[in-house]
Amino acid sequence: MVTWFGRRPQRVEVPRLTARGVAKSSVKVDIASLTPDLMHFLGQAAYFELGEFESLARAVATAPNLAAKEGLSAAAGRALSKHHGLIAEIRRRGTEPDVAMAPFVPALDHYRAQSQGSDWHELLLSCYLTGGLLEDFFVRLSDGLPRDAGPRIAQLLGEDSGTTVLVHELQAAITADAALGSRLAMWGRRLVGDTLLIARSAMPVCEPDVSAESRTEPVFTEIIAAHTRRMDGLGLTA
Repeated sequence: MVTWFGRRPQRVEVPRLTARGVAKSSVKVDIASLTPDLMHFLGQAAYFELGEFESLARAVATAPNLAAKEGLSAAAGRALSKHHGLIAEIRRRGTEPDVAMAPFVPALDHYRAQSQGSDWHELLLSCYLTGGLLEDFFVRLSDGLPRDAGPRIAQLLGEDSGTTVLVHELQAAITADAALGSRLAMWGRRLVGDTLLIARSAMPVCEPDVSAESRTEPVFTEIIAAHTRRMDGLGLTA
């Protein structure tokens, strides 16, 4: 899943992609220059995974049948496991987890409140799309972390998130109800903007003489392409 795991180059090649994932050209991206300091990264990623667990737990509580509850509980457990892994990294460096996560609570709580959706299916789509997009982003960004932490964190965040059950439930519902599919397609498109704002907040402020857009665009192009593939896989238009 993480093709750059175990390699720590200063600069990496990133394909420029169209909305449908077709490579256009390659540009060099200095990931290290876009990566925040380690504790900033760990605090934000840890609180994000805790929020993903809480959202999945809410989906478990409101699931319409036992099979969905069981599958979603496994996905929630994987998000919690990733959270605990990041917490262990924070404690390894002598910082209390609540101190590391506290700066990110207001923005991530607001983001999660805005991205819950109006019903169970919108909640499932939010968990699937926003969870996937931000995990992709944090894994990508981890390549700029120190060598004694980055590969381990990339492996942790790149582990299977157990989203098969979300895909199964969403595909079944969309197949049965075309109107639901149209509504979810709109909801999926709405989620992207707010999710990318959270991702951008993880990056250091760019130098005054460098265009922030030109430095970050290749990374976000890659992440959005993966988001588009998730939408396509559900039969939705990104």
